[in-house]
Amino acid sequence: MGMYTSFLTRAAGDKSTWARRGAGCVATGCSARGSARGTTRGAALALALATAAAGAAGADEFRFAYEKGDKYRVVSTVDEDVYIDRRYSHSAEIVNRIAFEAADGRADGATLLRGDFSTSVRYAGGFSYVADRIYRSEYWQLPSGRYEIGPEYYMPTVRHVPSFPARDLKPGDTWNAPGEERHDFRDDFGIADPYVIPIDVRYTYEGPGNLEGKPVRLVRAAYTVFVQPPRPRSWTVAYPVQIAGYSDQLIYWDPGRGGIAAYEERFKFVFDLSDGRSVEYRGVASSDVVEATRMDRPGLEREMRDAVSGLDDVSVQSDERGVTISIENIQFEPDSARLLPSEAAKIERIAAILAEVQGRDILVSGHTALAGTAAARQELSTERARTVAEALIRLGARAAEAITVIGYGADKPVADNATVAGMARNRRVEITILEN
Repeated sequence: MGMYTSFLTRAAGDKSTWARRGAGCVATGCSARGSARGTTRGAALALALATAAAGAAGADEFRFAYEKGDKYRVVSTVDEDVYIDRRYSHSAEIVNRIAFEAADGRADGATLLRGDFSTSVRYAGGFSYVADRIYRSEYWQLPSGRYEIGPEYYMPTVRHVPSFPARDLKPGDTWNAPGEERHDFRDDFGIADPYVIPIDVRYTYEGPGNLEGKPVRLVRAAYTVFVQPPRPRSWTVAYPVQIAGYSDQLIYWDPGRGGIAAYEERFKFVFDLSDGRSVEYRGVASSDVVEATRMDRPGLEREMRDAVSGLDDVSVQSDERGVTISIENIQFEPDSARLLPSEAAKIERIAAILAEVQGRDILVSGHTALAGTAAARQELSTERARTVAEALIRLGARAAEAITVIGYGADKPVADNATVAGMARNRRVEITILEN
């Protein structure tokens, strides 16, 4: 749970100096508040699959369990206000998206979870949600809720939440269990290693409840943070010298499905930095966990290829992510993200096609040829992908929350940048209908 996004701004109105990358428990056991260049804490609700109701009358047994091959999608939303030196700076809306599968199992009941974590941010007055990075992660989750995860992984951010005791629980029962947050502060502070914040979580089993007409079990998870961390071995600009705050979460446990159905959270965190500044995050978050339906990839690929036939420089292919419509040599006004009229008509046709294929989220990724600086390419690819995504939203292809926007610059070429024809192919926007 617990996911607040952090943006340290150098001055009011500058919205992107650093961000807490939170993708923690939603896909795995904790709250769903995302993270990215605007993040939240904890996006990985852990898809806990419990064996509800067992043992003594009125008691429930909570254990995580999965069926190998099952796929899940977690979508969380966060509304956050950011204060710099105790003055309001800006607000942001964050969408965290986690897509993962139960890839393997062990004799002790642990499950290997593997998936992608992303956090997209929409600032006040903005239209679409933009991510700056998509993380790949995998780890074993034990039946109790604790993880076994390699030190190289940044996601999930919030770990070991929720963790359950090895006994049946009755309404009113309480317990404590340790957890941690791990954050990616490489871009924000130049801190090379995953940044660890220990937490001690207090749980209360509140008993039966109701979620949209369905019976659930209600579990409260709350923790406060007050740490004065040691100086990191490397940093740039500044680093946290004190972190204080709280997270208060309500987890909706589905006894029929055996897992977390949703969660809600309130949070407030203050970072005091080594250069004298302070950054405060206040907000609320909520999340839903959805079991993914399997995609008929070959069939959808054929359907999309037939639908876009006749559109110049448009192709369709599929891979493990889903089905991708690629618009190569996409035409914008020079050095801008403004579509030429001919390309706008092409996007309108594609939007109508996508509107007929509902129920699946979309990834819109921008790509450039190898020209200019890496920073300029990154910015241009993101803005062009955003232009296409916002056109799709306006045309009714998807709601804004169902589209993730990301720019890759020239990092993923499909042709040789040494030729004019190759550079034209690499100047593209890809629209992926995601399987999960």
